[in-house]
Amino acid sequence: MKAKPSAREDKIEKINNTNYVVHIKTPPIGGKANVAIITLLANYFKVNPALIEIISGHKARIKVIEINN
Repeated sequence: MKAKPSAREDKIEKINNTNYVVHIKTPPIGGKANVAIITLLANYFKVNPALIEIISGHKARIKVIEINN
């Protein structure tokens, strides 16, 4: 997944079955962008935000996300 913080709007672009680009309005300050990404992904996939975990890339634009069941 590729993150694009400080975007004009919150949206998710599906590139293929496993790759997404997540645009979020929130700037990458103090981990707030990661929280916004998790919330947006939870709404998109219709799961509880507690089931979504950032595996790697906490401070990078390229992130590996895991959604547990």
